[in-house]
Amino acid sequence: MFKGSIPALVTPFKDGKLDLEGLDSLIEWHLEQGSNGFVPVGTTGESPTLSHAEHGEVVARVVMAAGGKVPVIAGAGSNNTAEGIDLIRHAQRVGADAALVVTPYYNKPTQDGLYAHFKALHDCCDLPIVIYNIPGRSVVDMSPATMGRLAELPRIVGVKDATGDITRVSKQRQTCGKDFIQLSGEDASALGFNAHGGVGCISVTANVAPKLCAEFQAATLAGDYAKALEYQDILMPLHTAIFLEPGLAGAKYGLSLLGRCSEEVRLPLVGLSDGTKRAIREAMAFAGLID
Repeated sequence: MFKGSIPALVTPFKDGKLDLEGLDSLIEWHLEQGSNGFVPVGTTGESPTLSHAEHGEVVARVVMAAGGKVPVIAGAGSNNTAEGIDLIRHAQRVGADAALVVTPYYNKPTQDGLYAHFKALHDCCDLPIVIYNIPGRSVVDMSPATMGRLAELPRIVGVKDATGDITRVSKQRQTCGKDFIQLSGEDASALGFNAHGGVGCISVTANVAPKLCAEFQAATLAGDYAKALEYQDILMPLHTAIFLEPGLAGAKYGLSLLGRCSEEVRLPLVGLSDGTKRAIREAMAFAGLID
């Protein structure tokens, strides 16, 4: 169900407020470009600075705009288990296909704490859960052994792995089984990730280059790694440029060059420096996205 190129959607703003019409337009464009799913209100969707009401509104809007054509994996993570339960239940109510749940950040639970947190979310509703393991942001790393314990639960179905360690795919195949869905959370290493047994990427770059990212993923899933490497060479400068500063700001700037979205972000994030803007423009031109 969850594979290929799945954009970690930005949340468009206009004068500080949600731009829901702009979000609808982005969804329509992504469907035309071949994206294989959507992740609203993850970190790239600026979930830390959305109110609870805005969070719920964005998830519901993406579900409605996607219209069942591709799956929607709703961001539903929190370092507060009770809050996470509210978020995941809302995602189920509005028709999301799954929830993306990040390892609890800042409070640094143990491996047993991680298991208890995810089991509580698993038990609170009927929605499939994709674990989001990103130790660089959450400062806690779910071990393959803990993930294997969680994979025994029927609705813990996969992982977005943003460790940057492609050997994790093989280790998690050992502990979680070969059918456990492994999605890369890092664009630059998605080629190697899939070669190890991954089946897709929850991608920031796919916000800006959805067609190229979808074709890249399709090549890897078809086993055509020579073709995938050609796409990798085209996309790598863009992967690099978008992440010179916070990736969501880079993605929004790239989308603004395409006339698809305002580059507006919420504090504490700010607009990009001139040097980063120049790097993104050059990378988009190299990829044939702009002149």
